[in-house]
Amino acid sequence: GDVYKRQAQGSAEAEYALSPGNEAAERGFTSEQILSLRALCLGRLDPAVILALAPEQLAGAVERVVDQAANEQRIRLNLREQQKIAAELVNDIKGLGPVQPLLDDDSISDILINGPKRIFVERHGKTELSPAHFRDQRHLVSVCQRVASEMGRRIDEASPMVDARLRDGSRVNIVFPPLALDGPYMSIRKFSKNTIDFQKLVEYGSCTPAIATILEIAARVRLNIIVSGGTGSGKTTLLNALSQFIDFSERVITVEDAAELQLQQPHVVRMETRPPSIEGKGEVTQRDLVRNALRMRPDRIIVGEVRGAEAFDMLQAMNTGHDGSMSSIHSNNTREAITRVESMVQMGSLSMPVPVVRAQIVGAVDMIVHVGRNRDGVRRIMQVTDVAGLENGTVVMNDLFRLVFDGQDSRGRLLSRYEVSNIRPSFQEKLEYCQMDGLWSATLAESCA
Repeated sequence: GDVYKRQAQGSAEAEYALSPGNEAAERGFTSEQILSLRALCLGRLDPAVILALAPEQLAGAVERVVDQAANEQRIRLNLREQQKIAAELVNDIKGLGPVQPLLDDDSISDILINGPKRIFVERHGKTELSPAHFRDQRHLVSVCQRVASEMGRRIDEASPMVDARLRDGSRVNIVFPPLALDGPYMSIRKFSKNTIDFQKLVEYGSCTPAIATILEIAARVRLNIIVSGGTGSGKTTLLNALSQFIDFSERVITVEDAAELQLQQPHVVRMETRPPSIEGKGEVTQRDLVRNALRMRPDRIIVGEVRGAEAFDMLQAMNTGHDGSMSSIHSNNTREAITRVESMVQMGSLSMPVPVVRAQIVGAVDMIVHVGRNRDGVRRIMQVTDVAGLENGTVVMNDLFRLVFDGQDSRGRLLSRYEVSNIRPSFQEKLEYCQMDGLWSATLAESCA
C-alpha cells in the first residue's frame, strides 16, 4: 500500500530529482531551480524554428539550449541530466509530455491517465501502475487541450468530453472537470504499428489453426460477420485479420466512430463520424455514414462498431446484396450479441415488431465470432457461431467452436480446448458455390477427431 501510494502521489520534486537520493541537493541545485531552468529554456526556443525541426533535430537543439542556460544559472548538470531535461522538453513541445515514452513503448497497448499523478498502462493484457506522471494538473490540462485542438476539437468545462485521434492513429478519450473529479482523465488506445494476421493470432494462443482456416473461408466466401466482445477484447484486431482475405478487386467502405481499421486493399473508402460544433450543429453520425455508404456502390461495408440506430441500416446493407460485410458489437457472448442488435434496431425503428426484427437479423447475419480477454491476459476467440435460422420466433444458433477451460498451468496461464460441432452450416450453399465446402468439412472433421 505504501509503495503504491508513493508511486501514485509522486511530487514534482521527485520528478526532477534527476539523480538517486539527495545527490541533486548535494551537487548544488534544487528541483525549483530545475523548474526555473525548464521555463528559461522554453522562453529561448523560437516557435517558428521548433515547428520546422524533426524531433531528432529538435533534441540536439534543445540540449544545446539547456547546456547554455544551465551554465548561466550555475547549475551543474552532467550529460545524462542535460539529455533527460532536453527529452522532457521535446516531449512537452512535440509529444504528450511524460506520456510520450509510453506511447513509444510497443509492449503497451493502453494508457489510462486518472489525473496528473496516476497513470496506468496495459502491458501483455495486464494493467499496472506506471511511475510516469505530470508535474501538476495544469500540465495535464495543456496536453489534453493540445491533443483536442490538433484534431479540431474543443475540450474545456463547457465541453468536458471529447473523442480524438493522435497523429499515429491512436484513439483518445478525454474527460474534463467538473465531470472528472480528480483532474482531467485521458484514455489512449494505442494504434498498432504491426498488422496482426491469423498466423500471429495462432502464435499468441488466441485461436487454433482450424479456427483460423474456418474464419479465412468465411471471409473469402463473403459471409456477413459480426465480431462481438467486451472493451479491449480484440474486436478491431480480429476485424483487421478478417479483412485481409477481402479480394483486392472489391470496393470496401469503412464507417467508424474513430478510425482504427487497417485495411490493405487498394480500393478502400474510409469515413469517420463528426461530433457537433460548439453551437450544437454539424454532427454526422454513424447512421448517416452507413446510409450514405449504400449510395457509393460498395461491394462490402465494414462498420467499426455498431452502437445505436445504425444497426438497422447495417442489416439493410447486409440484406441488399452487400455480402461479406462486417461489424463489431459489445456483448458477453454470441447469444447476447443477437439481443443487442435487436434492441439497437428497435432504437432506430420503434414501430418494427420483434418477429420482423429477428427475421431481418437472421436474413442478414451469417456468423458471429465472440472474443474475450481472459484473466491470464490472453485474448482468445471464445465462440464461432452460425446464425442458423428462426424457430417459433426464436433465433436458432449453432456453436461451431466453443472454448472450454480446464484449469491453469504453473505459470497461471489458462488451459483450454475447443468443443467443435460438425453440423451442416446454414450457409452451406455459399460454401458449395465458392467450392470451399470440401475444405470446410475437412477442417471441422479434423478438429472433431
